[in-house]
Amino acid sequence: MSGLGFNKIAGATLATLLVIFGLGELTNIIFKYEPPAKQGYAIAVAADASDAGPVVEAPIDWGTELPKADVAAGQAFVAKCQSCHNFAAGGGVITGPDLYGVVGRKPGAFPGMAYSSGMLAFAAKQPVWDYDHLSDFLTNPQKYIDGTKMTFCCVKQRQDRINVIAYLHTLGSNLPIPAPKPVAAAPAPAAASGAPASGAPASGAPAAATAAGSAAAAPAKK
Repeated sequence: MSGLGFNKIAGATLATLLVIFGLGELTNIIFKYEPPAKQGYAIAVAADASDAGPVVEAPIDWGTELPKADVAAGQAFVAKCQSCHNFAAGGGVITGPDLYGVVGRKPGAFPGMAYSSGMLAFAAKQPVWDYDHLSDFLTNPQKYIDGTKMTFCCVKQRQDRINVIAYLHTLGSNLPIPAPKPVAAAPAPAAASGAPASGAPASGAPAAATAAGSAAAAPAKK
């Protein structure tokens, strides 16, 4: 190969490299990369209602709820409990105590039942199974009385507990139903400042009207 041919090849190669390098720089100038101010993508995530904490249940007004409870529904609900409990007078212990007369009975006191230490400790503080304590116990027995032998869990629905307790109340209970304690209605908002009271004349009524009425009632001068 002659020197002239070599120089041509070398020149062409150099020119090609210069063109490639130049195009790369030109591309960077035209399409300048601007990094985002904040990396990543913003993804909207709906708030989880469970993060708001447990819902606090309002106290049950037993005087209002028991008379209108569905006793038949309560009886049907406890059908699943008959493998462990009797519901008849004198039925005795199966796995758990007879629940006839349990509403108003002293906790941990049914004859022949070997109660847990947790139930006996509860009985030492609580003289009777009243409506509130029965409801709290049925909501979650293991949580309410630590170590209880009651393994059934749980009667979570408020209306189910009301119906069950209403049914148990029909089984020889001597605990009276309390008087209703309905939630008091919110007081009516106060009248706006300057508004006339009921039956009062409207503010700004002409004083002349009152004077005219008095003048009409007086006798004319002679």
